Amino acid sequence: MENIRNFCIIAHIDHGKSTLADRLIETTDTVSQREMKHQLLDSMDIERERGITIKMQAVRLDYVAKSQQSFIINLIDTPGHVDFSYEVSRSLAACEGALLLVDATQGIEAQTMANFYLALEHDLEIIPVINKVDLPSADPHRVADEIEQVLGIPAKDCLRCSAKTGLGISDILEAIVAKIPAPIADSEIATKALIFDAHYDAYRGVITYVRIMSGSISKGQKIKLMSSDAVFDVLDVGYFRPKMTPGERLECGEVGYIISNIKNVADARIGDTITDAKAPATTPLPGYTEAKPMVFCGFYPVDTEDYPGLRDALEKLKLNDASLNFIPESSQALGFGYRCGFLGLLHMEIIQERIEREYNIELVATAPNVTYRLSKTNGEQVEIENPAQFPLAQQIASTEEPYMGLSIITPSQFLGTVIELAQEHRGEYKKAELIDAERQMLTFSIPLNELISNFFDKLKSRTRGYASMDYWFEDYRPSKLVKVDMMINGDPVDALSFISHISKAPYTARKMAEKLKELIPRQLYEVALQGVIGGKVIARETISAMKKNVIAKCYGGDITRKRKLLEKQKEGKKKMKNIGSVQVPKEAFLSVLKIDG
Repeated sequence: MENIRNFCIIAHIDHGKSTLADRLIETTDTVSQREMKHQLLDSMDIERERGITIKMQAVRLDYVAKSQQSFIINLIDTPGHVDFSYEVSRSLAACEGALLLVDATQGIEAQTMANFYLALEHDLEIIPVINKVDLPSADPHRVADEIEQVLGIPAKDCLRCSAKTGLGISDILEAIVAKIPAPIADSEIATKALIFDAHYDAYRGVITYVRIMSGSISKGQKIKLMSSDAVFDVLDVGYFRPKMTPGERLECGEVGYIISNIKNVADARIGDTITDAKAPATTPLPGYTEAKPMVFCGFYPVDTEDYPGLRDALEKLKLNDASLNFIPESSQALGFGYRCGFLGLLHMEIIQERIEREYNIELVATAPNVTYRLSKTNGEQVEIENPAQFPLAQQIASTEEPYMGLSIITPSQFLGTVIELAQEHRGEYKKAELIDAERQMLTFSIPLNELISNFFDKLKSRTRGYASMDYWFEDYRPSKLVKVDMMINGDPVDALSFISHISKAPYTARKMAEKLKELIPRQLYEVALQGVIGGKVIARETISAMKKNVIAKCYGGDITRKRKLLEKQKEGKKKMKNIGSVQVPKEAFLSVLKIDG
């Protein structure tokens, strides 16, 4: 155990985590040059195309230090985007140390701070690394001073490297073996292993990724999951190099995988403790809370025949992503579909893209919304995830919505712009902290509903791309919420209805009506588009009728003949309006996502 080191790489998005992992794998000859490729640990096509890490990956490296001692180094590469911070917290629980990666051109950003504090909470040894020092715009001295000033780590302790060129990689490996402590066995002698990830394999069932905290697990052993008391046989154990390499047993302090006859990922709960079925441990390891979905939206297939295929696709994705939730629902306008819960907008976008790409199902997604809490007049408490569940106004005693803590790091010149943007989105200013002479960190409380409109896009455009943000759940707070129904010719369209704060409802309804006016084709009769709260109309647009020139054939003659034809046309339009139905194009539903909050 003295020669084992477990660490992860944490950083803001796009600061070079995956590239650094590539160099560490290359330097330790874990993978042959022929098999080596860019972003080796990112297995999904979407990860490669977008240049982001979505799912954390583990790899075991063998390293001979300058002292000629051999070490086993277990590296866990983590995502940087705030939506996947639960992945980061899971990997931190399985490690003793972390490399805190900071871009030499960007400096400390919002996620850098969030991940640093997460690592501190887990009591990890933190090694600061300044990356991209080879770039012409790099300023490692300024960034090192910033790290000392903001995070309290001495500037002289900051390592400098270029993950792209391989500069400084050997220094990082030496620092890992010198500074990160070896694993310490749990005081209990019984076997305990922490499940920090799991994925489903069609042929071998659930493969659990574990860190052995005490004891050992070997092939053929009977194991027990402490949360469910379910007993399974160990069919195979091994390590990640980065492909799964079988072994005979996993010893205390090691990171690897276990294949047993578990058929469902839900049974292998992340954060659960595995113990020996014959001599079980008395207390489980302190796990972490399950990831709770924050954003909800409806997925409907464009072609109704794809509905069974969509169910299969969601079930397969859930096998590898326990944070995805879905339940069937139906809509008058869109037919049958699923109401899905996600960790954030990026998570939603990625699931949608994977379904469309991997399963060839074209989707329509309804506007994203969040979970609201309502107290009814009869004393009942309900949680609302869908506007269709919203009760009548007279049945509601009080409404609450989720609030998020929001930290934004911005250059001082955009300070006023950022505060103004937050206030436009009902944000409450908390405090400002100076990071250096040019940048400040602002903290706000903001409703999640406002954050999932295009807040991030607006922040980037108003600060010319210089600001970065991080957010976390705070609590539910009382708020005056209303349900707005969008009506077309007096008929409500359930897929377009939404829940909003009363101050924002008229603006959003007006924008939606304007958008629908552009997208719904003109009919031979006038079409009214209305936004309604209860029985009160708060926004209206009218699509004017297409006119057919019925008097074109009349040349000269008596005016009464023309009048007779126009009256006949008017009667026909009135009848048509009563029996005609307006087809809402799919683009109208998609455009709802683009409306500014």
